[in-house]
Amino acid sequence: MPTDEKLAVGLLGRTDHGRAATSMRALPFLAFARHIVVDGLVLLRMPRSWGYHRACAGSVVAYGADNLDSARPGESLWTVQVVGRCEVHDPTAAEIERFGPAPHAVDGVPYEPVYLRIEPRFGTVHSLGHGLERHFQDAV
Repeated sequence: MPTDEKLAVGLLGRTDHGRAATSMRALPFLAFARHIVVDGLVLLRMPRSWGYHRACAGSVVAYGADNLDSARPGESLWTVQVVGRCEVHDPTAAEIERFGPAPHAVDGVPYEPVYLRIEPRFGTVHSLGHGLERHFQDAV
């Protein structure tokens, strides 16, 4: 995996939530998701009740996250995006545990999770400040 993709995936591993972007019925949309990074794959958990997983699975999606509201004083602000094919994923017990507790309800509907995986084909990293790559070399 090229350096930009490694850095993007590594930085995703430092966050918990992001947004998947794809299209549904020819219209673009963003879907909020919980994510973890496992062996270079980005695994997503989202509510089945939204139905967004049907548009994501089998499609190319962009998935992004940032630290815009969580950066500590003196830490560079960054945003990352990975793009790749998204598929339905059957998580292991260890992966489910890494996702942490699921909400009880979303939009007033009992929460039923659906799991997806993205195999990143390329990624981008943008930062404010200097030396992000040096500062986060341990992320790759």
